Amino acid sequence: MNLDYLEKTLEKEPSFRLKQVKKAIFQDLIENWSEATTLSLSLRENLKEKHSLNIQAEVFSSQDKETIKALISLKDNLKVETVLMRHKNNRNTICVSSQIGCPLGCIFCATGKMGFQRNLEPLEIIEQVLFFARYLKKENQKVTNIVFMGMGEPFLNYDNVLESIRILNDKESFNLGARRISISTVGVKGGITKLADENLEINLAVSLHSADDELRSRIIPANKEYSLQKILEEVDSYVKKSRRRVMFEYLMIRDLNDSNECAEELVRLMKKRKLCFINIISYNPTGDLKPSLGVRIKEFKDILEKSGITVTQRYRFGKDIQGACGQLAGESK
Repeated sequence: MNLDYLEKTLEKEPSFRLKQVKKAIFQDLIENWSEATTLSLSLRENLKEKHSLNIQAEVFSSQDKETIKALISLKDNLKVETVLMRHKNNRNTICVSSQIGCPLGCIFCATGKMGFQRNLEPLEIIEQVLFFARYLKKENQKVTNIVFMGMGEPFLNYDNVLESIRILNDKESFNLGARRISISTVGVKGGITKLADENLEINLAVSLHSADDELRSRIIPANKEYSLQKILEEVDSYVKKSRRRVMFEYLMIRDLNDSNECAEELVRLMKKRKLCFINIISYNPTGDLKPSLGVRIKEFKDILEKSGITVTQRYRFGKDIQGACGQLAGESK
């Protein structure tokens, strides 16, 4: 897909043309310009020549059909992953990537093993959502939620991520409510503080995975430079300013961060934090690490809940199609 310089192509057209074109792409979800019947034939031919709507992708579906992963080829032949997670009640969440590769090297993440290649442009992020919006349209369903939890660290591509969110939120584009959009970060200096200053009611998630600085630095090497204390200071300021809840994600990795002692450390960290909660996630294996056993997860969760910590639990999606971010792109590379 190539929508670069679309406004320049339309600059000699009446001002309402851009609105019509946006509606055709993002709401009518056309896949070729011949479907945009509100436009003149000559304009459609011009747009077809300059702005391809084709999205080239390989698609992988889990056996239960709840998870569908797409490996999208970009204009420079690099590949990026996006995942559709299907829930009950017609809720459809798209997990989008913000970078190709990632420089942070978290040990649980296949993307980190790829190394960093480049940031995604706003429309390359939008392309991921558009791909699955078209897919769902064929089943009379819609995209209901977006999570920036795919390849890359969103706050290392802050401006492009925020621009893509504004397109998603724009009434003339996707018109998706800001509260249906979430950003997940491991904690990058100043990122959470900047988000608090944005006039967007999007959701914030922090990839925690340990309440101990030493262990977290093993899991997330970036913690050595930007410690838990610094992240939590930003989170506390964010909550005070935005009055919005913050989710702390906790991957359960067998014999690494799933002991009772780890749970008790997490209680101490979270005990006095307002508008914060823990989301426990069963680890989707990407290498030598293994997911915690179910009985261990239950005991860990019980410790948190008995101490008054609000806990939710997310189950694994797409294990049989290598659903963890970076697995397919890494193999393709």
